[in-house]
Amino acid sequence: MDNDEALIFGIGAVASNGMLGLAGWLPWDIPEELAYFENMVAGAALVIGRLTYESMDVVPVDSFVVSHRSDLVLRAGCTRVSTVEEGLLAALGTGKRVFVIGGASVYAAAWPYCHRFYLTRIEQAFDGDVLFPAEIPLDTWPVHEESFVSLREHKTGRDVVCRFLEYRQPNPRPLPALDTVTVVL
Repeated sequence: MDNDEALIFGIGAVASNGMLGLAGWLPWDIPEELAYFENMVAGAALVIGRLTYESMDVVPVDSFVVSHRSDLVLRAGCTRVSTVEEGLLAALGTGKRVFVIGGASVYAAAWPYCHRFYLTRIEQAFDGDVLFPAEIPLDTWPVHEESFVSLREHKTGRDVVCRFLEYRQPNPRPLPALDTVTVVL
């Protein structure tokens, strides 16, 4: 698969102690890291968990929200799906790049299908209430690119090192065929 539109990407950030979230948002305040995330997913179709979706101020069209709540009211251009697989299939159907953007349970369900995972490793521990899923074996995926920069974390006023990594999964699992999954549109 050389065409980026046929690939599935994951993207996220994690503190050195594994924390991913705090009270429905990020445990840190690093505007440049958030801008990196927003730039990476701009124009893409997104697969999002309900809680992550509800924490976002702006949600682009072609966002597929994983939720079992059939009464979930979504913003225009967003679609509820029952499973991560349904969301991935529907997102791929848009012809856009596809990004899985969290939360933890969505990452855990989506990682077998991801071709690449962009992870910012924030080299500082933060208090939080959501951990990055331990079952995602990124330590077995080759690192394709890596860069780092020291950025100001605004809650503490201290500089922290952020490592921007691109992992590539050697053998992503193929998605189930469309005829075996019901896509809720």
